[in-house]
Amino acid sequence: MLELVHEPRFCDLAVPQVYTQALDEGTYLCSQRTMYRILESCGEVRERRDQRQQPTYAKPELLATAPNQVWSWDITKLKGPRKWNYFHLYVILDIFSRNVVGWMIAHRESAVLAQRLIAETIAKENVAPGQLTIHADRGSSMKSKDVAFLLADLGVTKTHSRPHVSNDNPYSEAQFKTLKYRPEFPDRFGSIEDARSFAPGFSHGTATSIDTAASP
Repeated sequence: MLELVHEPRFCDLAVPQVYTQALDEGTYLCSQRTMYRILESCGEVRERRDQRQQPTYAKPELLATAPNQVWSWDITKLKGPRKWNYFHLYVILDIFSRNVVGWMIAHRESAVLAQRLIAETIAKENVAPGQLTIHADRGSSMKSKDVAFLLADLGVTKTHSRPHVSNDNPYSEAQFKTLKYRPEFPDRFGSIEDARSFAPGFSHGTATSIDTAASP
């Protein structure tokens, strides 16, 4: 029976199909239930071809005991004046102090703009090589080679959320939700200048004074 099931012509067929086709050819070896029992004993009650093995991603562990040890960054969309018109808010958050250490609003999501924001924020905060870990989700800008090479050059460790697990980046997600649920948060911004004038209001302290908002 195993030799029959292992024939190439049966590799894509379920047990009832193999059973029926064998009967049509005048071959009866056992009942369908017996076929299932034999296949189960051999660990073959599944797709019999080799399957792609997904890598195992470890849950990121982020611990900060002082400022500028661990940052979380992300990008969110802000509604523009018209339907399907958006501005992109980049925010870097220190998870120890919960201060926004760097932000920028631009017309598009770009790895080059993210690279510039991160570099200027690190320089402004006087972060030494080997001191900082930056965490982000798996967006295209977050995983870009430009950002990865920059962080490597600056001696910054990078971590990413596991695929499709939003809880792995809770600091940025919670901060964006807090921002957008504030009573004074507008439904739409009339222009990118309006958005840039509003953004400083959600941050606190001198650490947020970096101005990369002039980026196109």
